[in-house]
Amino acid sequence: MQLPVHNVTGEFAENVEVSDDVFGVPLREGVVHQALVMQLANRRQGTVQTKTRAAVSGSGKKLYAQKHTGRARRGDITSPLLRGGAIAFGPQPREHRQDMPKRMRRLALRCVLSGKAADGGLKVVSDLGLEESKTKELARILKALDISGPVLIATSEVEPGVVQAARNLPDVSTTPAALLNVADVLSCRTLLMTVGAVRRAEELWTPHKARRGGAGPAVLES
Repeated sequence: MQLPVHNVTGEFAENVEVSDDVFGVPLREGVVHQALVMQLANRRQGTVQTKTRAAVSGSGKKLYAQKHTGRARRGDITSPLLRGGAIAFGPQPREHRQDMPKRMRRLALRCVLSGKAADGGLKVVSDLGLEESKTKELARILKALDISGPVLIATSEVEPGVVQAARNLPDVSTTPAALLNVADVLSCRTLLMTVGAVRRAEELWTPHKARRGGAGPAVLES
């Protein structure tokens, strides 16, 4: 498939041929959902903790007699029913991490990239070419490209000038192409990629190139 390429002034420059194995993959909702849930779960620290009856500071003595007081039967002061007592069935430290086969993770990323390309959420620019690391200059480029709302800028490698220019713009984030992931792509309205980032993505996630050592026939993961 072909994608239009624009320059920093917003004018059409050329069409670029991209791999259908990366930007033309049919949507697999189940795989994308599983990848997103895995990524969000892996971000959780799992360090939240509440005190059980064994951990609450307080006497274990029964507060008053079981019978002939006219009051409810009451145990010790650490009861969850009392103020300052324990928490019943509260969260405890645990590991939230999930795993997913590498082929499925890569397929999910190709699906979301293909979805962006299909619905017009992917824009390709020849090169950002920032002469100075100025927020004003990057804002002008985004306006010329008619980009608004949450945008993710992907470059072939880490470009400190682009990172510095984007960090004061609301709803604008940057990433090298190698660190693109399902959650970030789904959370942005527009994915802005340089031509170099597109080629880097094809190099990394074209199925036959993803095989270890490159030996043997290509196995399509889609």
